[in-house]
Amino acid sequence: MNASAPDLKDRVAVVTGASRGVGRAVALELGRRGAHVVALARTVGALEELDDDIRAVGGATTLVPVNLTDFDALDRLGAALNERWGKLDILVGNAGLLGPITPLGHVQPKQWDDVMALNVTANWRLIRSLDPLLKLSDAGRVAMISSGAARSARAYWGPYSVSKAALEAMARTYAAETKETTNIRVTLVNPGPIRTRMRAAAMPGEDPMTLKTPDDIAPKIADLCMPSWTQTGALYDFPTDSVKTFG
Repeated sequence: MNASAPDLKDRVAVVTGASRGVGRAVALELGRRGAHVVALARTVGALEELDDDIRAVGGATTLVPVNLTDFDALDRLGAALNERWGKLDILVGNAGLLGPITPLGHVQPKQWDDVMALNVTANWRLIRSLDPLLKLSDAGRVAMISSGAARSARAYWGPYSVSKAALEAMARTYAAETKETTNIRVTLVNPGPIRTRMRAAAMPGEDPMTLKTPDDIAPKIADLCMPSWTQTGALYDFPTDSVKTFG
């Protein structure tokens, strides 16, 4: 993959969890490449700072302060994008919730429901809302941020692992449904250990300075959003900088 690939001028990109971490870095990179970034997050102040930074590199944004579990708002997002642009070129499903690190039998029902709502259902609702617009693009690209936890089934990581496994199955299903009849291409991303707040919460004893940063991975994810990216239904593994097929 080549970070110097053709730019994204006149392309519209939705990025969730855009106020910090990987989402923020990806939004900035897409803006730098010329995309109009529709940035979704809960924190207004952080979104405004992102807007300043994207404008500083010559990009443009539309800020959408929203809780992604407000599913009616996601339906309205699709309608608003259709009215303004009549298409969507890029969807980066980055927002996620770690949830409790504890035995499955100790997880509270609300904790389980909260993780599933954000990590799985919100991404399905985004696909449901935005699929018609992605199909109107000449190169609709979807990147969903997964995790090695989707396949490791590590003890005590139940809600997060299960939610990411479900996300992978959903993205692969969407890829299969769109591969032959549309220009949509869907890629899952395993970031590996990245210096983020979520990683610090999961691994409090880890030295964050030993980890790659969101700025390191952002160009790789942006590459998956380029019209030149043609694979679908695969996993981009950042730790090995390789694309892996399922099965």
